[in-house]
Parts: sequence; structure tokens; C-alpha cells
Amino acid sequence: MTEEITFDQFLAVDLRVGRIVAVEDFPEARKPAWKLTIDFGPEVGVKRSSAQITNYSREELEGRLIVAVVNFPPRQIGPVRSEVLTLGASDTEGRVILLAPDADVPLGSRIH
Repeated sequence: MTEEITFDQFLAVDLRVGRIVAVEDFPEARKPAWKLTIDFGPEVGVKRSSAQITNYSREELEGRLIVAVVNFPPRQIGPVRSEVLTLGASDTEGRVILLAPDADVPLGSRIH
């Protein structure tokens, strides 16, 4: 288990629902990854992310709802400026399984 945090610290992490609107190859990445363009609705806007989720095809990703942290500072990953952290959990085989709502919700919905 990791160090405990306060509820206020948790509330400082801005988790939002977005829709992947574009998926591009990322051949420059050290580990296989996709370049994602994600729409978080009018409040947050469209953001870019680099994600090591190679167990998904481009077709499986495009149009998919995801959950991401939208208030981390941007991170330079090779030639890509990653603006959000797309969230997932590792399965027993080490594949990253994306976190997503199980129903259609408005883009930009905050995770509570």
C-alpha cells in the first residue's frame, strides 16, 4: 500500500471523462505507444496524450471514452507534448486496460 493522502489532496487531482477522437502512430517512442487526441468537452477542450496501450488497435481506441488526469503539467515524451495522463490498470498479463465509465456521460464529466 502507498502513503495515505487527505481527501483534499484527492480532490486536487482533476479526473475527467474524454473521448479519443484521433489515434496516431508513435514510432519515436522508446516503448510502443500511441499518440492520442482526446476531446474533454468545452470546459477542458481537446488535449494530447502519449499512451502505452498497445493491446488496443487504432479502431478500438477511436471514439472510446476514457478517464484521464487533466491538471498535471504537460510532459515532453520525445517529440510529443503529453498534456493529460490517460488512466488504466494492468491485468495479470501486464496489459494496460483503460479506465472508462460504463455508460455514456457528457465529455468533461468530473470523476468524484
